[in-house]
Amino acid sequence: MYLTYKATREALEKGEITCQNLIEHYLKRIKEQKHLNAFIETFDEEALKKAKEIDQKIKAGTAGKLAGMVIGLKDVICYKGHKIQAASKILDGFVSRFNATAVKKALAEDAIFIGRQNCDEFAMGSSNENSAFGPSVNPHGKNRVPGGSSGASAVSVAAGMCLVSLGSDTGGSVRQPAAFCGVVGTKPTYSRISRYGLIAYASSFDTIGIISNNTADAALVLEVIAGKDDNDATVSQKAVPSYSKVAIPKKKWKIAYSKESMQSKGLHPEIKQQMQNTMQTLSQEGHTVEQFDFPMLEYILPTYYILTTAEASTNLARYDGVRYGYRTEKKVDLEEMYKKSRSEGFGEEVKRRIMLGTFVLSASYHDAYFTKAQKVRRLIKEHTTQLLEKYDFIISPTTPSPAFGIGDYGEDNLVDYYLADLFTVQANVTGMPAISLPVGKTKNELPIGIQFMANAFEEEKLFGFANYFEKLFASEMVK
Repeated sequence: MYLTYKATREALEKGEITCQNLIEHYLKRIKEQKHLNAFIETFDEEALKKAKEIDQKIKAGTAGKLAGMVIGLKDVICYKGHKIQAASKILDGFVSRFNATAVKKALAEDAIFIGRQNCDEFAMGSSNENSAFGPSVNPHGKNRVPGGSSGASAVSVAAGMCLVSLGSDTGGSVRQPAAFCGVVGTKPTYSRISRYGLIAYASSFDTIGIISNNTADAALVLEVIAGKDDNDATVSQKAVPSYSKVAIPKKKWKIAYSKESMQSKGLHPEIKQQMQNTMQTLSQEGHTVEQFDFPMLEYILPTYYILTTAEASTNLARYDGVRYGYRTEKKVDLEEMYKKSRSEGFGEEVKRRIMLGTFVLSASYHDAYFTKAQKVRRLIKEHTTQLLEKYDFIISPTTPSPAFGIGDYGEDNLVDYYLADLFTVQANVTGMPAISLPVGKTKNELPIGIQFMANAFEEEKLFGFANYFEKLFASEMVK
């Protein structure tokens, strides 16, 4: 089947295929690759019905921008009349009563949602192992994780189970799995896409992101789902550019990389070598590639975890077993019902982050941790903004290592597990846009991703460069 929406749409308009053919193909792929545990459920009858309607629109010449684009939904994005539970037992049986704004906008342009995808519980994790439905599996390696928390969303695109996935990115949850699975992961500027209908993890970090086979598809989807929304007070009111029409600019770019990122002890040697090769190629093409010192790199991850866990402890307080979702079956009083429901309903990683967040927000430690982390966040953002006023992009590895094995990390080495987000969290702490692009494989045939970060609301520039980068490194791109 087609790897780009452009090729898909052309085939549809020529009558070479129908939307119904597409849905049947993807549903077959999902069934054949059930062992990857990517989809929690599929919307078979509804998707086929929608496909028939869109086929008629295409014939009539009235089809929308995304007609025939088959999209998977991470299990944290609301789709009216469908189950949603953030891959958690605590929301077992819950059905959404409304559409997320991103879903609503995509449906208005005739996109077809084929099913909901597995993920780390409440988007907390870097491996897709923290799910009530079990781990998803990377299609590129035996018993390898796909990354997280949007791991299954990346698997679905990489394994040809849908053309595009909508995920969420709080600390790298779209870009890191995209790198692990050899696809494109796009995190827009914070507030570029409405968060209405996105189950909250950390509200000042959460962003809906896009996983695709190529930059062009991500640009088109962002063009459709971005923009103002009366249901989200934090969404940007800026006009949405025509991202899908961004051409490759004929210019030389200024690109910066941090000395600290290249000297990181946890950086895998093959990824480091790929970074060096990539920067050398860009330099040979006439672009400026310069090193800068960023001593605050070591503070980004602690700042991120202090603030996100604090926000998570507040956001997840609503899941109490009273109004909806899981409730303990044990006969207890009201207070014990709260405790038992939450203890039994939440997984270990979610409980760990709730407790950490509650601790840093407690009266005795609020100023020592939470307030200080907010100050450090401001300093990181100011310094990053200054850099991006001088340079077009900051380049870094997307991940310190290739996809690791399922079960490699446990209670004894959790800190190493959290380091998987080392290079991605800066874009979330600062709210800036970033994209992960596939750029080759290791000797073990595991994908490698390179990340580029731009200044706030510079997605146009980011897509222009990404289009150029894809052509420059076409022979190394992972399909």
